[in-house]
Parts: sequence; structure tokens; C-alpha cells
Amino acid sequence: MSAPATYSGPRVGVLGLGIIGGIWARHYAAAGALAGAWNRTAQPDAPGWLDTPEAVVAAADVIQIVVADPAAVRALISRIAPVLGPGKTVVQSSTIDPASADEFRVAVLATGARHLEAPFTGSKPAAEQRQTVFYLGGDAALAAELEPVLALVSATRLLIGDHRQAAALKLAMNLNLAVQLQGLIEARALAAAAGIGDDVFYGALARNVGYSGLVKLKEPKLRAGDFSPQFSVKHLHKDLRLASSAAGCAELPALDAVREQLKTAEARGYGDEDFIALAKVLGA
Repeated sequence: MSAPATYSGPRVGVLGLGIIGGIWARHYAAAGALAGAWNRTAQPDAPGWLDTPEAVVAAADVIQIVVADPAAVRALISRIAPVLGPGKTVVQSSTIDPASADEFRVAVLATGARHLEAPFTGSKPAAEQRQTVFYLGGDAALAAELEPVLALVSATRLLIGDHRQAAALKLAMNLNLAVQLQGLIEARALAAAAGIGDDVFYGALARNVGYSGLVKLKEPKLRAGDFSPQFSVKHLHKDLRLASSAAGCAELPALDAVREQLKTAEARGYGDEDFIALAKVLGA
């Protein structure tokens, strides 16, 4: 796949073609920046598909990893390490914990490649509209160098600090979303028990200081009972498990409470559904 003359920057390889990675690969391809893409479960129809992650690394200057969890990142870095080296940059965009961010940075740098921690916020609709926000952790000069590349798939790139801080901030953002969503579905259940319908409930909420971007995003899905995933129960549950083991998080009661709700949701078979499936656990 040759890049058109309109793009002259680094070639990007995407490892992980889930809900977000698949969208990013399409954006990079449309810009003429995609060197290749790979996923553990084969997706030969994906743009830039190559049969192995090693082939993607060999073809790319920048390798963006967006997989499910630390174990998946660990396995992938172990596999591609022999192909990494000077001239390669790994952009680690999976949601992981600070200790894992440390481990993977050391492993990448040991190959001679460069490393930037780049978790993100923004679910499927944001990714589709290039409204993703990256939390960048690492060398400021490297972050600035990669700005034009990451701008192809995002609206904002925030330099957070080091790699550990970027990973921690991502977990903090997801904890905030989880607690907000639980509050929303419990408030809606309280209103419904009093005979207050959705039109009145959401109409009042829209004029309340508690109205948020999350409410705006999830209201139509909750009204319609649409549980198709923008951000799945299983991934949010994983994120809160990671958050609960992070430094300073041993006694966060809201985290523990929502984590238990997500655990129940996954046990009931809702793991692949949007995390609004917490409403099913509540019976709302």
C-alpha cells in the first residue's frame, strides 16, 4: 500500500483491531498513513491487513498498540521485540496500569526503539468522528514529533507527564465514567419508581448541573434499550480491576461498589454489551 503524495509523515502500523483500533486503521488508511494492521483474530478484510504483527512492525515507522489488557500487551511486545529497533517507535494506547506501563517501556527501549505511552478517552462515536483525546506520557519532544500522526485519529493530545502518570490518569477517567453511569441509572430508577417517565426525567436533568457529556451520549441508548457496545462491560470491569490495584486506590468505596456491579453484569453474560448494561443488573 503506497501513501499518496498528500501524506509524507511516518507510516503507522496498528496492532489490535477491536472497536477503536479498527476505526483508527481506517482513518490512517484514508490519510495514506497506514503501513499495515493486524489482529489476533484474523480480519483479512481490514485495511492494510498483514498476516503477522512482525510484518506490520517491519513495514511501519510508528507501531500503535491497542489491545485488551496488560497480558495482551505483554504477549505482543514479546513477540515483536526481535523486529523492533532503532528507527521504530511504539505508541502504547491500551488501557493498562502504571506498573505495566513501566514494564513495557523498559522492554521497548531495550530493543533500541522509542516508546510513548498514549492511552485515550473517547468511545466508538468519538473515534469515528476523530474526537479521541490522547493522554501522552513520556518524552515531550517525542510527543511533539508524533503530534501530526496522532492528529489523524484524534482531536486533542494532552501531555500528562511520564508513562506511569498517563496510565494512571486513564484509569482515573474511566473510574469517573463508571461512577457517573451508576449514579445515572440509579437516579433514573428512583424517578421511575415514583411514576416519572423518561421525558420528564431527562428534561429535568438537562437543566441540572449534573448533566454531562456521558448523559448526552447514553440517554438515547438507555431510552431505546440499545446495549450495542460503545465501551463494553468487560473492558470497563478490567479497567476498574487495574485501578483497584494501583497505588493509593486500596480504599475507594465507589470504585469497589461499581466494580462489584460490573462483575455481576459480566457473570450474567453482559460482558460484550455496552456498560449501560449496569441498568440490567439494577433491574432498571
